[in-house]
Amino acid sequence: MVQRPPIPRLDRLAYGGDYNPEQWPAEVWPQDVALMRAAGVNLVSVGIFSWALLEPAPGEFDFGWLDEVLDLLHDGGITVDLATPTAVPPAWLRRAHPDTRLVDRTGAVLGGGARQSFCPSSPAYADAASRITEAVAARYADHPALVLWHVHNEYGGANALCYCPGSTQAFRGWLRERYGDDLAALNTAWGTSFWGQRYGDWAEIETPTAAPTAVNPAQQLDFLRFSSDAHLANFRRERDILRRHTPDVPVTTNFMLANCKTLDYWRWADEVDVVANDHYLQAERADNAIELAMCADLTRSVAGGRPWLLMEHSTSAVNWQPRNIAKRPGELARNSLAHLARGAEAVLFFQWRAARFGAEKFHSAMVPHGGTGTRIWREVVQLGVDTLPRLDELRGTRVVTDAAILWDWQSWWAVELEWRPSIDLDFRERVEAYYERLWRDRLTVDFARAEAPLDDHPLVVVPSLYLTTPAAAEHLRRYVAGGGTLLVSYFSGIVDATDTVHPGAYPGALRELLGLTVDEFLPLRAEETVTLEQGLTGDVWAEAVELTGAEAVLRYVDGPAAGGPAVTRHSYGAGTAWYVSTRLDAATLAPVLGRVYADAGIAPPAGVPDGVELVRRSGPTADYLIAINHTADDAVLPATGAELITGVSCTGTVTVPAGQVRVVRRE
Repeated sequence: MVQRPPIPRLDRLAYGGDYNPEQWPAEVWPQDVALMRAAGVNLVSVGIFSWALLEPAPGEFDFGWLDEVLDLLHDGGITVDLATPTAVPPAWLRRAHPDTRLVDRTGAVLGGGARQSFCPSSPAYADAASRITEAVAARYADHPALVLWHVHNEYGGANALCYCPGSTQAFRGWLRERYGDDLAALNTAWGTSFWGQRYGDWAEIETPTAAPTAVNPAQQLDFLRFSSDAHLANFRRERDILRRHTPDVPVTTNFMLANCKTLDYWRWADEVDVVANDHYLQAERADNAIELAMCADLTRSVAGGRPWLLMEHSTSAVNWQPRNIAKRPGELARNSLAHLARGAEAVLFFQWRAARFGAEKFHSAMVPHGGTGTRIWREVVQLGVDTLPRLDELRGTRVVTDAAILWDWQSWWAVELEWRPSIDLDFRERVEAYYERLWRDRLTVDFARAEAPLDDHPLVVVPSLYLTTPAAAEHLRRYVAGGGTLLVSYFSGIVDATDTVHPGAYPGALRELLGLTVDEFLPLRAEETVTLEQGLTGDVWAEAVELTGAEAVLRYVDGPAAGGPAVTRHSYGAGTAWYVSTRLDAATLAPVLGRVYADAGIAPPAGVPDGVELVRRSGPTADYLIAINHTADDAVLPATGAELITGVSCTGTVTVPAGQVRVVRRE
């Protein structure tokens, strides 16, 4: 079954990036369009940071320059992802409405010489944002270049949380709605009998600003939920205006999946017409290709398995990392095609032309400062003209997956609040360790929300689910009872949605399913390790595990839990539930996961060199193998069919040159 294209008015893979013509004199604009055509560009994002130019004074609009730009793009055959410019309120708004300014947790009022310098709960901001959105939508609803709306930019980035009086008032209103205007219910949920925090009036409740010691964790969790919802309300407001003018044009905003902790993107997923993501390579990481794959898999999963858009990535170095490492020859294409392999149907960059001024002037671009005589420009053209058009037939196909990993933003928030048993509890670290193991075993991963059905996956991994609702626990129980294989890592199942410990022994909501109890957490000292049977080594964490039905697969040899179970397996219903009670890195997880795979009936591909990434896609007429070689040596892989990038027929094997990608339509 062919899936609906993410941008119905485009009949090929989208290629392009952010275009900021306002940074350049008008005589450059026709040159830009000519270069875009030469590079195979067919989509650009326009207007993202242009509020002050479009509305230089309240209610006074100047669209002349944008009219000219959109007409030029359309005449050149370039389609437009048109933005609402609401991530950058003009200086006149801050001057007229000082209460729109962002206030941090210490009470400091932040300045406006940046982007996203506004309170997301400000009524004045909401009114002004609605006005400019209405004006843009009314003017360009019928423009022939328009194929996609782009609301705002990177919600939850610079202004994720605000603690101003307006935010405090909005927080109280959100709480009254959440708790049914029942203050007693809030007091119970927050456990305010502890430390004498009980509230007798809604007006007594504050945002969780800096305090002499740890702030009530349930209060902090609700504030994070409120803040995510405040940004979502801003998105919905603008989206609804755009839909009213153009019901047939999809609306999106650019997420920062995996790298934005403060937004619960599972709640956002159904609000956009197509999921779009920004991803910037963590350049100093030796394993950054794995992190890229993880973010792409998470994006596809939030999109419900449907095609998604890579809205931003970089041609080479960025400008905001501690050390901005340049991409080496071929890496631009390899990164782009890795996103495509995992479900993207747009490859877009920030930005089209490198800026000469401002905070991001050293950020790479499709047209570098050195212009068309540069290696980057040649690689941009090769990708857009020679490579992507050969891969259009991947549109509408689905990524074939082997396993699922649970990812829960609210559990991420909760596990990293103050005063947990160890400062080394790290949500991302655990997810990445298990993801890396599966990636190195050439297994493709879906990410799943904690309260969603899991039956489509033979294996589900739970690296970190400290906050486990009864509904999530029940989904996991049903999954295993129905024949699924589950692996759970330590410090999961501990508290409910209010950060209240589940009654009874640890691991609370999961102890029956896992067939064990944890008598005591045994966090380790810095640099301390524990040895397990078979010579395996863990660190950071151990537990005093008591078996209540599970069997010990591996025991601790030394450390505070010496002699006790370290890795367990529990037959439950028709399935099995595994538990790992210490921190094992990706390499050390290999023998454990090998046995888990056997339970799940999974056989990872054999004979593939380490560092070669394999992804399968399937469509109604063909299946595809995408091989990405991250090594310095050519790789020879079994494959029969047509290789799309080179046009070569493969009879039994395909050679993937070092640092390159091959896509085989399989026979």
